[in-house]
Amino acid sequence: MPRLYGFDDTSRRRLRDDEVDPLRQMVSRALQGQSNADVAVWANGEGYRGTLGGEWKDASVGRLFRNPAIAGLRYNEDLELVDAGHPGAITREEFVALLEREESRRKGDAAPPYDYLVVDGASTCGKCTWALQGARTNAGTPGYRCRPKDKDGRGGCGEVRMDAELLENHIGEYVVAELLKPGIRKQILKAQAAIRAQVEEMKDTVKDLEGRRSEAATLYGKRQISSDAFVTADREITANLKDTGSRLRYAEQMANFSLGDAKDLVRWWNTAPTASKRAITRLFLENVEVFPASARGVRTVEPGRVVLHWRKLPGLSDGR
Repeated sequence: MPRLYGFDDTSRRRLRDDEVDPLRQMVSRALQGQSNADVAVWANGEGYRGTLGGEWKDASVGRLFRNPAIAGLRYNEDLELVDAGHPGAITREEFVALLEREESRRKGDAAPPYDYLVVDGASTCGKCTWALQGARTNAGTPGYRCRPKDKDGRGGCGEVRMDAELLENHIGEYVVAELLKPGIRKQILKAQAAIRAQVEEMKDTVKDLEGRRSEAATLYGKRQISSDAFVTADREITANLKDTGSRLRYAEQMANFSLGDAKDLVRWWNTAPTASKRAITRLFLENVEVFPASARGVRTVEPGRVVLHWRKLPGLSDGR
């Protein structure tokens, strides 16, 4: 059985560095509206090949996009997506968007899934600090919202909503302004070096957690710890693995993206895959805080409504 693209081994315990970034770019292009055939043409043109050395085809791209393992997920007996216990090259939200895209293609839906820029903890509600989620309005327009609490008490205040294009254009203006500062490429390289060091630390943490989980399983198998103790330890370790794995995926995106030789950074921002824009946004911004508008239907970014919290990393300019 050949290994899955993006992974270094058939057990999928390690990501393959030279395939992770191409895979993320393929996913971003798909979520921006390109067909699987278009994605295949792009990948082949860049010199990327499948794990057996063959060129990408419409069908092989489709099979890759339908495999939950690329997001560190699997299907359980009830066909629900659950954590697979191994790293993923893309986020859960990106994989869900791929599934929605596939469903839209099958049904001939004209509205493709939207690839959100600041989700999965990158943006939060200014009133309650709950992480904002991507959600379409009743009219089908992509937006961000603070999800209200459900019957189990999970969720936020539900009082913050904002049009995705409005928020992302606002963020883009400030990020591009930062990119236009003199010497920024050299500063980015320094910041990425710091991120790569963090990546290695997180990889060591993942290995340590996996070792602890194996040790707990061995002790349970030898009846040296109780079933309850094993379940408690395994649950805690799995939660830590999931959290570290999520942070590791974003750190790897920040560490591996490249501006290339783009001379016009505004044009680069407008045409770059969302994964690249998301990576550089994460590199510069620790968090984006969004507050309620002064009234319903406001279509501008009012003063103080969006607060950008800039990341303090070695090499990045100060005085923001």
